[in-house]
Amino acid sequence: MSTQEEINYKRIAQAIDYIKANFKTQPSLDEVAEKIGLSPFHFQRLFTEWAGTSPKKFLQYISISYAKQLLQQKKATLFDTALETGLSGTSRLHDLFV
Repeated sequence: MSTQEEINYKRIAQAIDYIKANFKTQPSLDEVAEKIGLSPFHFQRLFTEWAGTSPKKFLQYISISYAKQLLQQKKATLFDTALETGLSGTSRLHDLFV
């Protein structure tokens, strides 16, 4: 692996860790890109190349997994689940599932 590939790998790993740790605040593309020191355009392209999905889709996957866990284990209401997942309301939760 070349030096640049190692740098890119570490940046994407850092971005994934950041998204997982902060999904409840639903970080924007710009916010995550800034955290790893890239422009939003370059970050999106690099993330998709390395992770096989866009940063937005990855954030949605993490969010929906957490929402499913809340609904199954805690028997939380849809409203509580939406807020706990960092979404603005039940309609956003619905959109996430659809």
